[in-house]
Amino acid sequence: IRVHDGLRDQLRQAEGRRPRPTAGVIDSQSVKGAQTVTHPSRGYDAGKKVNGRKRFIVVDTLGLLLGVLVLPASRQDRDGARQLLLDHYFTTPTCRHLFADGGFAGKFVTWATDILKTTVEVVRKKDGQKGFTALPKRWVVERTLAWLTAHRRLARDYERDPASSVAFIRWAMIRTMARRLVRGKPVERWTAREQPNTAS
Repeated sequence: IRVHDGLRDQLRQAEGRRPRPTAGVIDSQSVKGAQTVTHPSRGYDAGKKVNGRKRFIVVDTLGLLLGVLVLPASRQDRDGARQLLLDHYFTTPTCRHLFADGGFAGKFVTWATDILKTTVEVVRKKDGQKGFTALPKRWVVERTLAWLTAHRRLARDYERDPASSVAFIRWAMIRTMARRLVRGKPVERWTAREQPNTAS
């Protein structure tokens, strides 16, 4: 954890930010569980139709990991988020404003404000929106989840112990941050190379 957090602080400073963030984004991701995932630690997410585990993460506004929790996929977003936010309250005391999607709306927002003095701002989809559209603030955490699943070990959950899943997520972020520090900038989006005009 110290290696991970040290790299994150270093990368934030390289981006001209303070080491300790004041705002973040929370989200969850359901992933299929391999046969090695034990029955007590797995569940079925009826909404996503996924049998496996659910990853809850909090990231800063650069998409860098602040907290992670792995639970059965059957766990509701609001319930898992409470457990994660309690840890986040003590590990990142400066971060008291979070952005979230509509799955975290309702009593969770009130609970976070009253108990943890943390503001949760729900960013909802636009009326009539169909398919995926990058939403302000929320797209940051979606990109982080894409970074994680780009690692083959995290494309699904293979670990017997959820703590091992958390460790692999941190290792993936360590690799991502180390490469970004060496390059000095994020990876540029791939674009098709222009073909030379061979017509005569």
